[in-house]
Amino acid sequence: MGKITGFMEYERIEEGYRPITERLKSYKEFVIGLDHAQANKQAARCMDCGTPFCNNGCPVNNIIPDFNDMVFRGDWKNAIDTLHSTNNFPEFTGRICPAPCEAACTLNVNNDAVGIKSIEHAIIDRAWLEGWVTPQLPKHKSGKKVAVVGSGPAGMAAAQQLSRAGHEVTLFEKNDRIGGLLRYGIPDFKMEKIHIDRRVEQMQAEGVKFRTGVMVGRLTKDSKVTNWAKETISPEQLKKDFDAVILTGGAEQSRDLPVPGRDLNGVHFAMEFLPQQNKINAGDKVKGQLRADGKHVIVIGGGDTGSDCVGTSNRHGAASVTQFELMPQPPEEENRPMTWPYWPIKLRTSSSHQEGCDREFAISTKELMGEKGKVTGLKTVRVEWKDGKMVEVLGSEQILKADLVLLAMGFVSPVASVLEAFGIEKDNRGNAKASTDFAGGYATNVSKVFAAGDIRRGQSLVVWAIREGRQAARSVDEFLMGYSDLPR
Repeated sequence: MGKITGFMEYERIEEGYRPITERLKSYKEFVIGLDHAQANKQAARCMDCGTPFCNNGCPVNNIIPDFNDMVFRGDWKNAIDTLHSTNNFPEFTGRICPAPCEAACTLNVNNDAVGIKSIEHAIIDRAWLEGWVTPQLPKHKSGKKVAVVGSGPAGMAAAQQLSRAGHEVTLFEKNDRIGGLLRYGIPDFKMEKIHIDRRVEQMQAEGVKFRTGVMVGRLTKDSKVTNWAKETISPEQLKKDFDAVILTGGAEQSRDLPVPGRDLNGVHFAMEFLPQQNKINAGDKVKGQLRADGKHVIVIGGGDTGSDCVGTSNRHGAASVTQFELMPQPPEEENRPMTWPYWPIKLRTSSSHQEGCDREFAISTKELMGEKGKVTGLKTVRVEWKDGKMVEVLGSEQILKADLVLLAMGFVSPVASVLEAFGIEKDNRGNAKASTDFAGGYATNVSKVFAAGDIRRGQSLVVWAIREGRQAARSVDEFLMGYSDLPR
């Protein structure tokens, strides 16, 4: 619980950023984490609140008051053990999670929440520095073989848990490196890929086998997803070779913009744009890389993916960057007594926005305009909501200049053809249909095939993917052995 009166004595300490002029020259991380003394004071603010709502606000149910208290008392070694007991990869969540735990913090009712995310960040970074993150080998081997398809956070979490339970685990990834959207969707300036690489090394030492460049199932020609697969394995072969299969692919089908001019050159999905820069950063050569140098860039979509496009475009040297959001601008501050402990809708300004971006709210694109097959601008209209319906504001049409348009409007579903290849029943949103019940959780309609993460729940957060990967691992362990000691 930290210090009894700490929440009255200390103010919230925010993590720092390197200067904008400095960080725009690099794709390296620029967040300055808390030092040990700052983390101690931040942890001291954790209250003896009786019911720690932060635990339930966190999708992996991190035991937050406990590790806060340990940091406050200088017991960092037990703090990382406590953090790892619920979260396989706190270096991922400590960097890119939006921290719903902080929205649920009791102190957040009428004050600034405890900086839980910054404490988590400090704990795991120190743990790596001190050499406390080591392989955890199973005590016994089960003789069972499990295939995990998709190496994002859900797949990595499931594979690690099952390997530690004694199963022989092989993780399949269609792209050329492990990490899924962590690798090719998250820009390096938000999370450098050394964090993935270190975990891969740990998991290899624990016995997990990694196979990259392998497509399980098939992709149709109209699947707009990243794919550098060099070989294909059929679902039938996978089910023959393994005792259980977990599908943990992402919700990779991007939401499209069906307006006139969509086929113009210079109009691209965000997931065509972002992975290319990550490959360049990794030392690869990309022929015809999509770049924003000197261009007027418009990003359609106001979420995190759009923000990532903003930050990358600014690092390319864009002439201007504008981000569109269909919804009206939310308030800068939420009504805390009305929203707590739930995630509030409020204006969120990312570090990428601070680096240079015009933000337009309540705006819709009616047409993409161009010359000689190349996009030159957008025809837009202002919108408002009346009686629960979106209506255009008369006389609000305007034309904005654009040399590059990036579509970042979210993701609608996993790759349908892969689910169809397995014969997986889908829900009404096109996701793999599988319940999260304690008995037989995450099992699909196909024998010994399970589904977890975005492929099951739809587009979501990294922390939700880790939760589902861990829970699916327990269900698979029970399926194989009749019982499981893995945490759910």
